[in-house]
Formats: sequence, C-alpha cells, structure tokens
Amino acid sequence: MRAVLDTTFRSLRVRNYRLFSLGQLIKLVGVWTMFTAQDWLVLDLSNNSPGALGAVTALQFVPVMLLTLYSGRLADRYDKRKLLIIANTVFAATAIAFAIIVASGIVQLWHVFLFALLFGIANSVETPVRQAFVSELVELPLLPNALALSAATFNSARIGGPALAGVLLAAFPMRVVFLLATVLAIAPIFTYTRMNTTELHGIERKDRGNAKVLDGLKYVGKRADLVLPIALMAVVGMIGFNFPVTLAALAKINFHAGASSFGLLTTALAVGALGGALAGSARRARPGAYRVIGAAIAFGVLEFAVGFAPNFVVAMLLLVPTGFFSIYLAQAANHRVQMGVDAAFRGRVMALYVLVFLGTTPIGASLAGWWGEQFGVPSSIWAGGLISFLAGVVALVWQLRTSGERLRIRVWPRPGMRLIDAPTSAGSAPVPADGIAHAAAGGLVPALVDARPPTHAEPAVPGAVVSAVVPAGSAGKPTDIAMRVRLPRKPEPVARA
Repeated sequence: MRAVLDTTFRSLRVRNYRLFSLGQLIKLVGVWTMFTAQDWLVLDLSNNSPGALGAVTALQFVPVMLLTLYSGRLADRYDKRKLLIIANTVFAATAIAFAIIVASGIVQLWHVFLFALLFGIANSVETPVRQAFVSELVELPLLPNALALSAATFNSARIGGPALAGVLLAAFPMRVVFLLATVLAIAPIFTYTRMNTTELHGIERKDRGNAKVLDGLKYVGKRADLVLPIALMAVVGMIGFNFPVTLAALAKINFHAGASSFGLLTTALAVGALGGALAGSARRARPGAYRVIGAAIAFGVLEFAVGFAPNFVVAMLLLVPTGFFSIYLAQAANHRVQMGVDAAFRGRVMALYVLVFLGTTPIGASLAGWWGEQFGVPSSIWAGGLISFLAGVVALVWQLRTSGERLRIRVWPRPGMRLIDAPTSAGSAPVPADGIAHAAAGGLVPALVDARPPTHAEPAVPGAVVSAVVPAGSAGKPTDIAMRVRLPRKPEPVARA
C-alpha cells in the first residue's frame, strides 16, 4: 500500500509543487462553491431559464476564446509565476466585488452576466499559464504524475465545492455562500509568493525570443500527433462538456430537485472524474493516440446514456463512470500534447489546447441552452454524447488511415479487439500490435517480410529478432517459410525539458 501511495503522490515530494497543489485545491473549492451557487442564482433570477445558464457559461469562456493564444505567448516570454500571481489577484478582487453585490441584496441578472465575463478574462490568462507552469515545478520524469495530480486536485475541488455549496445553500442565505467562497479563492496568491524560484525548471530568459503566436500554430500544424488530440478535444470540449449548463437545469426542471440535490449530481460527476485522474497518476510515458480515442468513445456512450436516465438516482449513478472517462480523456489528451512538445513552444501549444478545449465553450454552452429550451434538457445531453462518440469514431478512422494500422474485431466466440501494425515493406503483411507474426492455423504461411533469409547485402532491421521455420520440400528446398519478427517500435516524440 505504501508503495502505491509513493507512486501515486510522488510529485508531492517537491516543495514548490506541494505549494502549487495546496493553493489550487483551496481556491478551486471556493470557485466551485461560488459557481454552483451562481448557477442556482441564475435560475432564480431568470425564472428557470436554461438559456440564461448557457449565456452565463458562454460569457465565462468568451475571453478564453479571444485572449488565450495571446496568453500562451506571454507564458513563453515572461515569468509564469509572476503572471499567475497577477491573474489570481485580479480573480480574487473580482470575486470580492461580486460577493459584496450579492450580499447587499441588489444583485440582478445583468450583474451575473458582467461578472461572468470578468471572471473569464482573469481565467483566460491564468489557465494556459498554469497549464504550462506545471512543467517548471517538476523534472520531466515526474511531469505525467504532476499533471495527473493537478487533474485530481481539480476534481477533488469539483467534489468538495458543489457538495459544500449544497450544504451551505440549505443552511445559510446565498450571500453567506458567496462570502465564504471568496475567502477561499484568495489562497493561490500566498502559495505562489512562497515558492523557491531557484528550484523552478523553466528555460533561460535569453532563449525565449519573441515567442510569436503564429510560430506556435505552425509548429502544431507540422505535428500530426498533436493535431489529433487537439482536434478531438475541440469537438468534445465544445459539445460534450456542457454539464455546468445541463445538470442544473436537469435537476431543477426535469427532476424537480432542490439545490442540495443538484450538488449531488455534480458531486457524482466529480467522484468519477477524481477516479479518472488518479487512474492516470501512475503514468510515466506519453499515452498513445488510441488511448485518447478509446476514452472519447467511452465518454460519448456514457453521456448518451445519461440523457435517457429515467430518474434522478439513475442519472446520478451514470454520472460516476461518465465523470471517470471525461477526465481520463482530458488528462490523456493533455499528457499526449504536453509531453510531446518542445519546452520553447509549450506555453503557446497549451494555450491552443486550452482554446479548443475551453474556448469553444461559449458556442457549446449557448447551443446546449438553446437546444434545452427547444427540445428539452435530456436531449441536449444525449445529443452531446452522440456527437462525442462520432468524433471518437472519426478520429479512430483517421488515425488508422494515416498510420496504416488495422483494427481487427472479433465478435465470436470471445469478443475482443487487436491492433495490427502497418506493413514493414511493400507487399508484406501488416505487423501485429505485439510485434510478432504467428503462423496461421493449419499450416505455415509467409508473414511480415519477404520470404527470403537476410543476406549481407540486405541487413536485418536493427534491433529486430528474426527466426524462420523452413520445412524441407521434395528436393530439399524450402516450400513455406513462417517468419517471426519482433521489431523495435519507433519511439513517440517526447518533450525536451
């Protein structure tokens, strides 16, 4: 058990990372408490309008869509820690002003819209810089674990925040909830200032150059391994990840539940998400494309099922595995992008990732709110799941076509799937995913490579292990050759520290 804990939480041995995680956990509990109360406030002020919820969510992310790429440029040019202190200070000041207006009893719907926009401006700087800053807190071997624990911190707050909001809203007036949430949101300002800057792992300032946004986009465009996860998360993030809009409306309108019950739905989603984050905490290498695609397909299927949940309890139970695959997908895509990018481009590439993942939310949230008002909230959920599933299938087909690999599916007698690698040479059979060709049942067949033993003029593939079974023919000549070849895999691109 201790070995498991040491593996899961090994990044916490780094003092700067401990401070980072503590500040984020405290702040995010406050933020999720505030946003949960805000959703309930919007429904009260708008006479239960899903469209108003969609508008608030959209306004929170419009600045992300407009400013994130520029924030990535700032992250690659300037001190990320100082940028984070400034962004969190602006966020805290905005939260204090919003809490005062709510506590005074003069709050109106347009106030909520205005402050949602201001929160979005602060987050449009903070989010991409924070994503890139994690790589400066730990050395490269610890980066997958640090990213996984950051996701776990986020989802622990998603559990604690809505649950705390539900309890507080049931026990205290709404103004008390906003005031308490604001106090928690200040925490990162203090933890960032206490970090030891000599232990950070950032690149030297003289190497940062002009850090042009266009150069970052060109860099991604040349990397198919980065394009796929970014494009996939653009679709899923815009259409599938609209639970802030749909869950509040589903609880209050369809299930006629109160604020505390709404908190249970959000908490169920976050419990699964926390499990998904911890599931990736032991990851030490860059995840493959098929892991990202598989998680997207599973998430789409589960979200589709949530849309057809007949009652509150079934919806809550289905949200647990949905939450698991939502964060497992987001985390695997994040790892694949961040661990495959050069350190000099990391801020701009992660800004692009945040842009397509979060910056598309205004479109998706507005669409989900409008669709919910026109056709019902459940249909906006299952439609999001269906589109996410189809996006995963399209990504799978694209990956198979570009890589030359094949997916072999067996239905009977035992269902299963097997990835068959691309051919090693023209006219040869594809290489199975395990790198070994097995003789076909009923006889020996040529496989994987030409049925010619290697000669001095044709050296074997470096690192390959080749063996041949040559049965004698009528004249002592070989009639069939079955080859077993174990080829070294081409390594995935890995980021330079």
